[in-house]
Amino acid sequence: MDKITVGILGATSYTGVELVKILARHPQATIAFACSRSSPGVAFSRIFGEAKNLWDGALISFEEAAKQQVDCIFSCLPHAVSAEYCTPFIAKNIRTIDLSADFRIREAENYTQWYQHDHPSPQLLKEAVFGLPEHYRDAIKKATVLANPGCYPTSILLPLLPLYKTAGVSVRSVIADSKSGVSGAGRALKLTSLYAEANENIFPYSIGRTHRHIAEIEQELSLAAGKAVQIIFSPHLAPFNRGILSTIYIDVNKTAEECSSIILNYYRNEPFIRIRTKSDLPKVSFVAHTNYCDIAFTESGKAGLVIAVCAIDNLIKGASGQAVQNMNIMFGFNETAGLI
Repeated sequence: MDKITVGILGATSYTGVELVKILARHPQATIAFACSRSSPGVAFSRIFGEAKNLWDGALISFEEAAKQQVDCIFSCLPHAVSAEYCTPFIAKNIRTIDLSADFRIREAENYTQWYQHDHPSPQLLKEAVFGLPEHYRDAIKKATVLANPGCYPTSILLPLLPLYKTAGVSVRSVIADSKSGVSGAGRALKLTSLYAEANENIFPYSIGRTHRHIAEIEQELSLAAGKAVQIIFSPHLAPFNRGILSTIYIDVNKTAEECSSIILNYYRNEPFIRIRTKSDLPKVSFVAHTNYCDIAFTESGKAGLVIAVCAIDNLIKGASGQAVQNMNIMFGFNETAGLI
């Protein structure tokens, strides 16, 4: 297929506007429509001035969107809402990329446990493919329902999965300490996202076993390990707009140099993975506004404990950029199209 048409559900979210900006410059994708629950009939570029002359189409309602026939749908709707609105498109065999959590959890009862909501289309969970391109590319090529990973999980799984998948590596425990920019909390008004609350401040939230992203992180690590894996995950909100920095403490039977070698070998042909050294550790500024993921390993100073550092842009590699990377794989396009 040389060209495809795409639709975007929930286009007035942060991930929605990033999708519009990426897809507007994509050589093989055309935005057929974008819809919004809050602003139907309003020109997209009136809401997001940066989109003027990129895509000036008027937003449509979900009722109108459901009647459209396109090649691919992106959903930027919240969890517990997204699956319901995606289902009519899936029923028409339209390839669907969901940026919410609704199709990431493979078991319906686990979804209900973590999200306190019964899944509206549990029969689709077995069909959905977890969209981490570096690990599930072959399945992504054939996917009809694609579950785009969360931003925190992307920053934690990419450094860890090769270790769990490599023979002779024994990972005994993991502590992931992650800092996210304020855009990770979404565009909806929240007290903790207000400038006076977030500026010159940093604070943990949903620590312990309360953050919902733990479900998909442990699910994917357990699949790689062939046994149940649990981690300690401590997310923090930090006073910058975009980006995630995850510092991961790994109790493992390898040195930092050996872990780095494993990762370098595993990702040697991956266009968006950059392996750095302990003298050139990842920074959020290195990856902001890009689809790159920067990873480095360093010693902790304690035998058997290695530190991995990973940086991504939460809105690009952690969401919209990775979604387009998945679209490229699904339709046989150059994987970097629209992203570099």
